[in-house]
Amino acid sequence: MRSLCYSLLIGATAMSTAGAQRPDSIPVAALPTVSPTTDSLRPPITPRRAFLYGFLAPGYAQSILGRHKAASAFLVVEAISVIMIRESSADLHEARRFENDSLITSYGTNGLPIKVRGRFGNTEVKTRRAHVEDWIALLVANHLFAGADAFVAANLWDVKPKLAFRATPNGATLTASINVQ
Repeated sequence: MRSLCYSLLIGATAMSTAGAQRPDSIPVAALPTVSPTTDSLRPPITPRRAFLYGFLAPGYAQSILGRHKAASAFLVVEAISVIMIRESSADLHEARRFENDSLITSYGTNGLPIKVRGRFGNTEVKTRRAHVEDWIALLVANHLFAGADAFVAANLWDVKPKLAFRATPNGATLTASINVQ
């Protein structure tokens, strides 16, 4: 068995050096270099995983896909939403704490206090609760949009659009061309 392997190996090397080879018609420098790990037709992550990453952490999947401006936008909206939810929750807590409170402004001639309605009533509590709900809705929408954007970006990974916006004397024109490789 060993002798068979050695004879095949010797025969293969003898055949490769036996004849003169024809030179390549394309220079080596002109050939595209594509490594097996970075294929330009395959996204770095699958569309399903891109949706999951984008939904759980807005901006993360966009960053993996090389869409850094979109990732920054989703992160900014996320940060603003979280900050405003915290701020609105503090306002709601304050309104609930002082709801139906009254203030004594002075005392009448009979010695009884004169009261005015406090700063917060039922309508103010409802309004502040609505503010918190609105910011939570924006946060959820940001997660959904980030996931959907990552899913679409992963599916359209190999499509390279070119957009141009030009001002003309009659107005403006927007041209788009899509080259599918």
